[in-house]
Amino acid sequence: MFDTLSDRLSATFKSLRGKGRLSEQDIDAAAREIRIALLEADVALPVVRSFIANVKERARGAEVSKALNPGQQVLKIVNEELVSILGGETRRLRFAKTAPTVIMLAGLQGAGKTTLAGKLGFWLKGQGHTPLLVACDLQRPNAVNQLNIVAERAGVGFYGPQPGNGVGDPIQVAKDSIEYARTKQHDIVIVDTAGRLGIDAEMMQQAADIRDAVSPDEILFVVDAMIGQDAVNTAEAFRDGVGFDGVVLSKLDGDARGGAALSIAHVTGKQIMFASNGEKLDDFDAFHPDRMAGRILDMGDMLTLIEQAEKTFSQAEAEKMAAKLAKGPKEFTLDDFLAQMEQVRKMGSISKLLGMLPGMGQIKDQINNIDERDVDRTAAIIKSMTPAERQDPTIINGSRRARIAKGSGVEVSAVKNLVERFFDARKMMSRMAQGGGMPGMPGIPGMGGGPGRQKKQPKQAKGKRKSGNPMKRKQEELEAATRREQAAQGGPAAAGSPFGLPAGGQSGQEFDLPDEFKKFMK
Repeated sequence: MFDTLSDRLSATFKSLRGKGRLSEQDIDAAAREIRIALLEADVALPVVRSFIANVKERARGAEVSKALNPGQQVLKIVNEELVSILGGETRRLRFAKTAPTVIMLAGLQGAGKTTLAGKLGFWLKGQGHTPLLVACDLQRPNAVNQLNIVAERAGVGFYGPQPGNGVGDPIQVAKDSIEYARTKQHDIVIVDTAGRLGIDAEMMQQAADIRDAVSPDEILFVVDAMIGQDAVNTAEAFRDGVGFDGVVLSKLDGDARGGAALSIAHVTGKQIMFASNGEKLDDFDAFHPDRMAGRILDMGDMLTLIEQAEKTFSQAEAEKMAAKLAKGPKEFTLDDFLAQMEQVRKMGSISKLLGMLPGMGQIKDQINNIDERDVDRTAAIIKSMTPAERQDPTIINGSRRARIAKGSGVEVSAVKNLVERFFDARKMMSRMAQGGGMPGMPGIPGMGGGPGRQKKQPKQAKGKRKSGNPMKRKQEELEAATRREQAAQGGPAAAGSPFGLPAGGQSGQEFDLPDEFKKFMK
């Protein structure tokens, strides 16, 4: 959703990079580019004005003028201001002192309230709660049945005594649901109300009556993040007509420009509490302004990535796998490889996971073109192998590759490439598990060149090379033979003198030394 905004902001900061000092012209030019980027993203004009004024004021201050890297300091300022307009700190749900806690959902028609009720219930169930979904949308055709199906998929309770389709009293349903929740021991009640148009006095009054009947602990206004500026206008009208405590953004994975997300918290004074970014029940999480700002500025979202990994991977299984790798690369089999791959797949889309890494905005086109079905193809290849082949892939020969390829519906080359990649990955993982670090980085402790790696032995000194000239080589051989004969007869090269001097020390008789040196030899 924020791709266009991210690209414009990244280009702006790139122009500031490397400058030792920022002039007034640099600050004004950067502010102008940021203003254009925000307006193109459909951010509300009052929000843009406030944002740019704060950035320019801080950019002209001491924190930038005295910084060693002014460009990075401006990026830090923009990041902090983005966090501020997105709501500041993360807002948590308020729970009632005495169960059940009542959460009321309201919003426009088509905002995705019913689906979001199931996602919220599923998320709360993962937090250890027992939610109950209440069908108070008795206007939209088949809305009650839809909420019932969503509740079954999420594995949470459902209460819908009225058939809907224009029949029933939603206010009475809301009242009765509280007692039903106490009887069935549900600690949270999520009330799904009917959608309404921006200006609809009758439906606004119905929402106010449901609010008065159940006294909700939280009223969440569900906003379609793709509708742009109209979302802000509707939020203001609903705040004045019924009131709400927090905002939930739905369809955040769409291709809209994202101005609603950047505007609604600042304009209404109510924080964004949750965000829905997909069609699955688990594509939903608490909204963190600092993490969203990091994604917009291509700084990544490592905390969310770590949290998703912690939910998916078992600590005991991770320790078991590390111990197996430490024993040696052969302990890691294709069965283990398949299990690890399926665990990563449970974390969500590979493209989304890569998008949470810092700097991935520079290769977002390649990330968006990743074929998620490659994981399924790899799993099919491994599952087409026999247990012995998974345990020891070295036994996979040509005929076995042909059989595996036929069983998994791929080319033989795909099987060969998978086995080769597995061997490479196994070596790297085993080395990292043993503390060797990444391969190919010699000389750096912990990076493949640390302690434990044997030093290369110095080369042995080579003997005197023979000449390539046949005549000269013959002369050298004759001189060597002469020296050997003299040494055998006790000549100048005899043992007892390392320099070929006579053993008796009669140097003056054997060598014609200069007169000034002869006195030292007597």
